[in-house]
Amino acid sequence: MSLGQAPQSEDVFRSGSQFCRERLAPTSIYELLYRESHRLFPDEDFADLFAKIGRDSVPPRIVAVVMVLQRLEGLSDREAVERFTFDLRWKYAAGGLAYDEPGFVHTVLVDMRARLRRSVRPNRIFETALAVAHSAGLVGRKRVLDSTPLYDAVATQDTVTLVRSAIRSVLAVADAQWEARLRTVCRRDDDYRAPGKPVCDWQDEAAREALIDALSRDAYAILAALDGEQLTRELSQAAQLLSTVVGQDIEPGESGVFRIVRGVAKNRVISTVDPEARHGHKTTAHGFDGYKGHLAVDPDSEIITATEVTAGNAADGSVAEKLCPEVFEQALAEQESAKGYEQNTTRESEKESPRESEKESPAAEPFAVYGDTAYGTTEFVQKLEGAEIEVYVKVALPSAPAGKFSKAAFEVDLENRTVRCPGGVLVVIKDSTDGGGLAHFGSHCTDCPLRSRCTDGKRGRHLRIHKDEATLQRERHRQQAPTWKASYRATRPKVERKFGHLMHKRHGGRRARMRGTERVGQDFALLGAAHNLKRLAKLGVRHENGVWRR
Repeated sequence: MSLGQAPQSEDVFRSGSQFCRERLAPTSIYELLYRESHRLFPDEDFADLFAKIGRDSVPPRIVAVVMVLQRLEGLSDREAVERFTFDLRWKYAAGGLAYDEPGFVHTVLVDMRARLRRSVRPNRIFETALAVAHSAGLVGRKRVLDSTPLYDAVATQDTVTLVRSAIRSVLAVADAQWEARLRTVCRRDDDYRAPGKPVCDWQDEAAREALIDALSRDAYAILAALDGEQLTRELSQAAQLLSTVVGQDIEPGESGVFRIVRGVAKNRVISTVDPEARHGHKTTAHGFDGYKGHLAVDPDSEIITATEVTAGNAADGSVAEKLCPEVFEQALAEQESAKGYEQNTTRESEKESPRESEKESPAAEPFAVYGDTAYGTTEFVQKLEGAEIEVYVKVALPSAPAGKFSKAAFEVDLENRTVRCPGGVLVVIKDSTDGGGLAHFGSHCTDCPLRSRCTDGKRGRHLRIHKDEATLQRERHRQQAPTWKASYRATRPKVERKFGHLMHKRHGGRRARMRGTERVGQDFALLGAAHNLKRLAKLGVRHENGVWRR
């Protein structure tokens, strides 16, 4: 398929542009796309996605506009194409197309996403919108980070369904020869063709145990038959998934009968349909299945500067640095520039008069990053401090169960490697292999009058010292300052409002529209791009005299 070209001019007799222009607000997203879509999404920017020969595609500029409006309005592919066919505003946004411009099949959107995914710039629509915001001077030196759950697009499966589905997946991707061979090693009375749970008297414990044992034996028999064989990529992946599922959920009992593992395996696969989804917790009381969407937002303009998607069980701090790479780059570049300026000033000051050498350029606003305790790892905090970026990322405060003395009640002296407890006992910190330490009070707690307020442990109270305890102490002290609290409270909540904008639509808001981290991540970036363009329209950004300006 070759690159299709959007119309270069409007048909004045069939265009609805005048009708829309008189009725839409100047700050409408439709108005921005009508005026600037040929600059934002020129067909040539998508040329790498298409071949040199073949029938012409639907013009990429039109498809890009439909994709943006689709994510903004929370529509399925079929709904988006229907809206483009019958809604004059969508045709206006796509460049003032004729009112009777025919639509296209919804698979065009599927195809465009696949082409973008295979390209070297899968998130080019987001990058384009962000570049416009930078050019218009709307991206400053502050970033606010946060995450939100993205619910999986498939149902979470219980252990029985999970194991049986994994077996079905192996048989489904095996060629005829392998399928026949694998079916001969299965002993359970099941052809594994129909989806869903097998028939069983779920109220009968013996029947449940017999079913789990039979499924497990078939699974292990299949894995044994495939072990050491030369397999296709699809069959190898299916076998690996089956191995993961039975390994995490099944264990042999004392009598040799396989049973479900008690407890939950770390990083447990929750669905064979979407093996990358995970069970996560946004709070201790709020669990979910799926992914986490992470944002970095400029708090002044409310422009989204970065998006990331991780599995639902991933720690927020694991992607903190990825959310603000340009802040680190600019901060470090300014440090190098400042060093060079100081060296030049020192050399020139010997030649200039004192009045001339005292001249300085006005100081720029400092870089700053805001985030809650989920992003407050000591590694990230130290990285920010090393780049001389102001840290408004909370580190967790020490806590203790049942209202007992927390770590804050102890005097930790890192210089002398000692800890003094609330009762006045001083002990030495013993080094641990992870770089931290342990302060153990042991027998000192036996007759201590404060014991009931400190510990219920038979061996007395012990205190763990983090390997970066100095960083934690420093940041906890800074967080108590009134100016720090005021800045955090005034800035940090702005990202919550942005998440409210992104998540309020039924289709493709909180519920992921895709499967797999890569696809969910690209779709989340497209959602961010759509809302950035809406924000640019609201702020009145336009292209004048060769530059983007507000």
